[in-house]
Amino acid sequence: MIETPIDESLWDDYEYSLDKSESLSLKHRTYGRDVWFRFRHKPASLIGLIIIVLIILFALFGPLLTNHSFEKQELSFVNIPPRLNVFEMGEDYIFVSKNLKPIHVSKDGHLIKAMPRIKEDLSKKRTSYDFDGQTIFVDYSSKPVRLIDSENNSVVNKKNIHNMSYLLGTDKLGRDLLTRLMIGARISLLVAFIAAFTNLIIGILYGGISAYIGGNTDNIMMRIVDIISTIPLTLYVILIMVILPGDSGILSIIIALGSVYWVNMARVVRGQILTLKEQDYVHGARIMGTNTWDILTKHLIPNAMGSIIVTVTMLIPSAIFIEAFMSFIGLGVSPPMASWGTMCNDALEALRTNPYQLFTPSLAICLTMFGFNFIGDGLRDALDPKLKGR
Repeated sequence: MIETPIDESLWDDYEYSLDKSESLSLKHRTYGRDVWFRFRHKPASLIGLIIIVLIILFALFGPLLTNHSFEKQELSFVNIPPRLNVFEMGEDYIFVSKNLKPIHVSKDGHLIKAMPRIKEDLSKKRTSYDFDGQTIFVDYSSKPVRLIDSENNSVVNKKNIHNMSYLLGTDKLGRDLLTRLMIGARISLLVAFIAAFTNLIIGILYGGISAYIGGNTDNIMMRIVDIISTIPLTLYVILIMVILPGDSGILSIIIALGSVYWVNMARVVRGQILTLKEQDYVHGARIMGTNTWDILTKHLIPNAMGSIIVTVTMLIPSAIFIEAFMSFIGLGVSPPMASWGTMCNDALEALRTNPYQLFTPSLAICLTMFGFNFIGDGLRDALDPKLKGR
């Protein structure tokens, strides 16, 4: 047998230092920090969280920063877009709206006033307006519309500027779309969070009790859930509007979501509790004499919170879409209150001429739904214990 010499330097004492010991040790994280660690390392989840935070701030504090009311009508500034294609007349800007009405615009993009009409010449297809003592003409005999000054010369210089008075433009009644968008965000978020709260209370308790007791009780309770889920939500809203007195559109949606929207949560909780109640720690709690309520609230439901939180996060955008759809078909908030659904409905009449009126509320609905879905996907992965340490 051949003996291989061993280098004695391999047996030297390891030089201890605090930095080296910390680099060799595994960093310990609590469960909450572990969830946040995995969540924040997913770019889509962080983007969704940022979107939702910005929308909440937009809804809460945005209306306080604007100079307009969501219900105030400025009939002189109807259907004014966010970008203005203005005529340059010396030091003045003039914008001709879709209804052929000239509006005096300042250099910085603020709307000053709509010009009073003098008379309309149908034979020449042009209308005269008073512009600070001068007579100007809007010629609509051909497209595009021409602006003619007091010396009967066509104004050819044009310029695109942003509408600084109404950043997102105005609707058919001259109301500020930005302010109405902010108020609509309040309505949508209110409905969404009430639906989420109802899910957490009714859905968790109903599904948990059904699964833990089991047997005929479980069968009866689940059949009730099946019956509730087969009736369309729109019918619930209509029936509640008939029962409630007065104008109760948004209240009807809230009550309908609060009374029937928890059924999906109940099914999710039931499935989780059916699995967890056979675990050893549950049997141990029974042997120790723990009552049913404590087992359910202190052992089973906390261990199912991962799936519960993910389900709530996924149901919130669905509730927002339901509210927007109900308002769109006329079963939600009533004028002059603003909602993303009512804004989309109002914009349909001018879709060809003023598409910006439909674009802004539609984009807000999409961003909110994407934001909550991204958060839900991130929480689903972050709350999975199989991914611990990744």
